[in-house]
Amino acid sequence: MSRLIGLVLVLAGLAYPFAVYFGIEHLSPRVFALLLGGLWLARALSVRKRPGGRWMAGAALAFCLLLALANTPALLRWYPVLISLLMLGLFGLSLVYGPPLVERLARLREPELPEVAVRYTRQVTKVWALFFLCNGLLAAALTLWAPLSWWTLYNGLIAYALMGLLFAGEWLLRQRVRRHA
Repeated sequence: MSRLIGLVLVLAGLAYPFAVYFGIEHLSPRVFALLLGGLWLARALSVRKRPGGRWMAGAALAFCLLLALANTPALLRWYPVLISLLMLGLFGLSLVYGPPLVERLARLREPELPEVAVRYTRQVTKVWALFFLCNGLLAAALTLWAPLSWWTLYNGLIAYALMGLLFAGEWLLRQRVRRHA
């Protein structure tokens, strides 16, 4: 069930900028808060001991509560910034308190990682943390100073394309590193 909730949350995240773009004129921010809050509450109740599961859901629920209480359309545009900050926190805190998030994921497939792979996963975790820092800053800048159409284009398409490019580039680099190891 938690996987289904996670999938619905990801799909809602993908659709969110477009929903804001098309719905900001017709729907109350409270409707967005209720829908997002329901998904995040379900996630909070269904996560086990996943990295960041409960605190990320708690932060998202606090945002939804603020959105519902303020009922201000401008707040809708801050959600992608929040998600980037949460992801930065997830990757960054894993570097501090270890093991790094990418190492945890790698150990699911290969429990006995060689030391060179452990160092590599630490570097990849740093790259993802930097990506989410830059993504959050750009999303914040677009929220503050750009028209809604630019905000929607970046947060609904370009940011995901950049994530895909980073993921694919890292995968290609990893294959190359493995061949030469």
